[in-house]
Formats: sequence, C-alpha cells, structure tokens
Amino acid sequence: MLSVKFPMKRFFLCFAAVSLLAGCAKDAPPVASAPDTPITVLASLPPPEASDVIRSTRLAFVGPFTELRVEVFGVDEMQRDIMTDGEGNFSFPLVGNVAAAGKTPIALADEIRGKLAGKYIRDPQVTVNFKAPSSALAFQSMAVSVDGEVKRAGSYPVAGRVTLMRAVALAGGVTEFAKLEDVVVFRNVGTKQYVAIYNLGAIRRGNYADPEIFPNDVVVVGDSPQRRVFKDILTATPAFLSPLILLIREFK
Repeated sequence: MLSVKFPMKRFFLCFAAVSLLAGCAKDAPPVASAPDTPITVLASLPPPEASDVIRSTRLAFVGPFTELRVEVFGVDEMQRDIMTDGEGNFSFPLVGNVAAAGKTPIALADEIRGKLAGKYIRDPQVTVNFKAPSSALAFQSMAVSVDGEVKRAGSYPVAGRVTLMRAVALAGGVTEFAKLEDVVVFRNVGTKQYVAIYNLGAIRRGNYADPEIFPNDVVVVGDSPQRRVFKDILTATPAFLSPLILLIREFK
C-alpha cells in the first residue's frame, strides 16, 4: 500500500482554510453609504451633460518648445506658426518678445491684441491656438480612468463610442483576482454623483447590454479576496489535495 508522509499539523491548517473558504459569507458590497445618505435605484446611469465635460476640462498652458498658431485677422504677415524657446518665450512682429510660459492661448491672444490695438491696428482680432501635435493636451480631458484589478490601471482617451468591456480592454483586461460581478462605475452628472455596479461576467455572456462609458467616468474593477486565499492554499498544499480543493471551490 502506498503511504504518503504529510505532517498532521499542516494538514489541519489546510483543511481549516478550505473549510473557511467554502463556508465564508459573500464579500461586502463594493460601495457603502452612510446611514443618512439616501440611495435611489435607477435602471441605468444617466448620460453626462455637456457642461460636465466643459467643467472638468483642464486648462492647457503654454510651456517650453510649444507649437502655436498665431493669427491676426486680415493681416497676412501676422499669421504664423511659432514655437516657443526653452523658456517659453517667442517673438512676434510689432509686438516683440512675448513671455508665454504658464499662460493660456486665450491670455496670449489678449496680450497681443492689447499691444497692437490703436498703435498699429485699429481693432485687431487675434487668435492663438495650439497646433495639431499639441492639441493632445486638450484631448486629455476626454478620457476614462480605469482602476482596480486590471493589468494597466490608468487614464485612457475616449475616441468614439466606448463601452464598459472596451474600457476594461483598454487597461489590458482584468487580472486573475478580479471580481467580475463587482465592477463599479462612478459618473458626475450636473451636481450629482452616480454609482453603478455591473456584472462584467454577465455582460460578456450577453445576459444584458454592455453599458456605454463616457469621458471623465471612473471604472473600478473589484477584488476577490477568496481568489487570493485560494491561490495561497494551492501554493501551500500538496498536489494530491488540489482536486479536493477544486471540487469544494466549484460547488461552494
């Protein structure tokens, strides 16, 4: 008869851990609220308003080696592509040196207009804009943040229509410890913040529609402590006990 030597103390520790895993209660909900905070259940998250995107847009400031397009309406000689120097300055006809670092394009346009008005041009119409390569600064606000149990947490640009599954895919997909039934989406609409909890596994199976994700949304993929405990048990348990543990996990 084949005998296997296995310390009884270690066996009982593993058995206790398996029993705890099999009989533990469900994890606490990923979103909690204070007792005096009312919760309203909605069928779906409301889409953001246009003012939400405008309000959250970060101002883009001129810095060193920034490419700009400066135009004075009706004056061909004053329509130029400019790059600031290492200190964020540039020269412009009839205006001279302009200290642009730390200023917005709108502020620069006002400054140039003030130096030209009356002295050189009666009523100059000046516009200053970032050139195409630098327009990515303004594009940063059109992004969704993905955090939690994903492979590459971070902020990702929203180009076109993006759904929850696509947003998670942008972050490299979920990790092995992700809790698919606890994927939380935070969204600000007007003066209110909404929180929705989605079951990503059910969405993948086509049980219900993949919800749309909008710029400035925050997606957090939940963590499954049971998966982490289970992996630790497998690491510390002999191979001949693994099928038993798998069976318990399958039917718990």
